[in-house]
Amino acid sequence: MRMDEAGGSAPRASILIAAWSAEKTLDRAISSALAQSVPVEVIVIDDASPDGTAARAAAWAASDPRVRLIRQARNMGPGAARNCGLDAARAPWVTVLDADDFFASPDRIAHLLEIAASEGADFVADDLWKVDAADPEGPRTPMIGGAPLGVQRLDAAGFIAGNLSSQHGGRRELGFLKPLMNNTFLRRHGIRYDPDIRLGEDYVLYAQALIAGARFILTDAAGYVAVVRPESLSGSHPTEAHEHLIAADRALLALPAADLATRRNLTAHMREQQKKWAWRRLIDAKGAGDLGAAARCFHAPAGVIVDLVQRLCGEAAIRLRRRVRLR
Repeated sequence: MRMDEAGGSAPRASILIAAWSAEKTLDRAISSALAQSVPVEVIVIDDASPDGTAARAAAWAASDPRVRLIRQARNMGPGAARNCGLDAARAPWVTVLDADDFFASPDRIAHLLEIAASEGADFVADDLWKVDAADPEGPRTPMIGGAPLGVQRLDAAGFIAGNLSSQHGGRRELGFLKPLMNNTFLRRHGIRYDPDIRLGEDYVLYAQALIAGARFILTDAAGYVAVVRPESLSGSHPTEAHEHLIAADRALLALPAADLATRRNLTAHMREQQKKWAWRRLIDAKGAGDLGAAARCFHAPAGVIVDLVQRLCGEAAIRLRRRVRLR
């Protein structure tokens, strides 16, 4: 077996932990990563945390040669942090572990590697177990759920359809998956996270890879536990996050390899983001008392305008019912 520079077995997977203000959960994440039954390396990228995150990671790196710490000089967001990890990764496979999540099974990586080998896959994603942050050891709910997944191939069109919130809302979109990814495939195709996107960066990278021809396998939960916090960025995000995703969808639509079904679903995803962006801009304009900005929200495709009017009517109906109850 090939040995690494520290004298141990060469890592089969690089586990990337982009961390910001994660000192309370980082130990659990790193510990669960190091407990994997196959050789791994853990790369913690501290995104200029204001708390003790970097110190916790440095302590792990000092005590275990499998852990490395990369410190960002300034906060650049999860995409930029993960790109640093991808550039530093030494293993043939890479995967992301969010700093507040953890692996519940020591065999997760081994299981995904087995599927990758048997299926000739470039990406292998398992369903996630979701738990409440208030009770991380409590009941776990599968993100996708339903019937057992088995081992199934996911194409670009199907993946993008799985990110339509109209069909998969409640943070059940496939972009939340944390697959094991073939590092050689990513480097050969020059695929990296978009550093300008701080919400949906995973969705964009997976879509790029699929359009580039990645063989993407989806399987049942193998031990990734996603800790759901109401205040997380994926649950609460700035208005411009939708604008960035719209631009990303346009860039994906421009890729020559995108087939008709993929383009159709990309257009549907972009339209959803346009509706969300227009609504958030309208709320912001109302809060600022900017009538001009509010009016500009209606300079949009017909479907977006209809959605805005429906939302406004819904809000008006709610206020009317409240007034009636107060009388």
